[in-house]
Amino acid sequence: MQSPADILKDIWTSAGGDAPALERVRLSGEEPQLPSSFRVAIAGQTTIAAAGLAAAEIWRLRSGQTQDVSVDMRHAVAECRSERYLLLDDKPPPPAWDAIAGVYRTGDNRFVRCHTNFPHHRDAVCKVLGCEAERDKVQAALMQWRDEDFETAAYAAGGVVALMRSYDEWSALPQARALAELPLLSIEKIGEAPPKPWPKGDRPLSGLRVLDLSRVIAGPVAGRTLAAHGADVLLVSGPELPAIPWLTIDTGRGKLTTFIELKSETGRAHLRELLRDADIFSQGYRPRALAALGFAPEDAAQINPGIVYVTLSAYGHAGPWAERRGFDSLVQTTTGFNHAEGRAAGLDGPKELPAQMLDHATGYLMAFGAMMAKARQAREGGSWHVRVSLAQTGRWLWNLGRLDGGLNTPDLTGDAVHAAFIESVPSGFGMLKAVRHSAMLSKTPAQWSRPAMPLGSHPAQWPARS
Repeated sequence: MQSPADILKDIWTSAGGDAPALERVRLSGEEPQLPSSFRVAIAGQTTIAAAGLAAAEIWRLRSGQTQDVSVDMRHAVAECRSERYLLLDDKPPPPAWDAIAGVYRTGDNRFVRCHTNFPHHRDAVCKVLGCEAERDKVQAALMQWRDEDFETAAYAAGGVVALMRSYDEWSALPQARALAELPLLSIEKIGEAPPKPWPKGDRPLSGLRVLDLSRVIAGPVAGRTLAAHGADVLLVSGPELPAIPWLTIDTGRGKLTTFIELKSETGRAHLRELLRDADIFSQGYRPRALAALGFAPEDAAQINPGIVYVTLSAYGHAGPWAERRGFDSLVQTTTGFNHAEGRAAGLDGPKELPAQMLDHATGYLMAFGAMMAKARQAREGGSWHVRVSLAQTGRWLWNLGRLDGGLNTPDLTGDAVHAAFIESVPSGFGMLKAVRHSAMLSKTPAQWSRPAMPLGSHPAQWPARS
């Protein structure tokens, strides 16, 4: 199996990074760290290190100074479960899942997972099943369905569900074959533009403006990471859009947050104004949703030549599932992870990974890709499109190999995390105890200079550049 250093080298060089920069990175700690048969700790550590190294490289380009980057594996693992360890005024998070979210048997004795944390997704499942939103009634209704029939019908109705497939079943699907042709992340030039000079500042991303149109975990983690290295990140949401409050608090550290109603022409005009002065546009909307509103990558490159546009999807941008909605737990279920972990644990049924690792690792890869594309823009000009997906990250994690006996590892406790990796910071919600960023840069330490605030707390405008 590849070492952490070799895995990081593959990520770094695949995006055009110079190999000598890797000599300034130190990765400490031993796997497994978490109970899993997959190399989840390595996935967290190396993706966080890639983003940290990209920030250090940008600082070298801006200042001429090199610096060391170090990432401790246990700290990285804690950060990849940051939502679990957050305390608000010393109180832990409420239950993370909706009452009917989770795994059910179907009439043909297969398993399906329903993601119902957003009301419209819950309503879609109940409408297809013709039942009330209660676990026993959902289970009874599903006994009248075949597995793939329900998966197809629920998606057609606007729900998000996943049939549990083995890795072999997943690999036989056209979508898996399409993903096999894609890299872990892609960075493509989508337009001509002159190079933009770096703004003044004393941190790697000082003065860089990031529009963050994302929710839940992966996209918000990317924005939080860019903010940790000094970017001005403006989270754009809508007053009617559903959100998961605890995740909003955890991933909102370092960001400004505003409301724009994109269904109105006034709102779209406002977003175009913000986009004209942005450096990075990061979005995780359902495929084609923003394109229908005039904010496809090519549109953004016309509005602001030189933009770096970052797209997150569930299942990749190629193949018959390219437009399918999804979340980490569903991608784990349908691509073989839950089946494999269940088998490794001796279970007749699914077992989840011990972290939302597809989400977190993809978030760090988004931030990494955004920074590498921005460095190319500053060097050679152009507008750039970065694409990542949860399923591509999953394919990469699977190919890192399996750990014999990994499921026997003791879990990482909240007490251990709070003793080593937590900082106390004020916020617009109360006093937060939250996991610090785990990439340690020797000359420009990562930090969040803005407190987490309730959604919509700030005006829809950029702060002045220093």
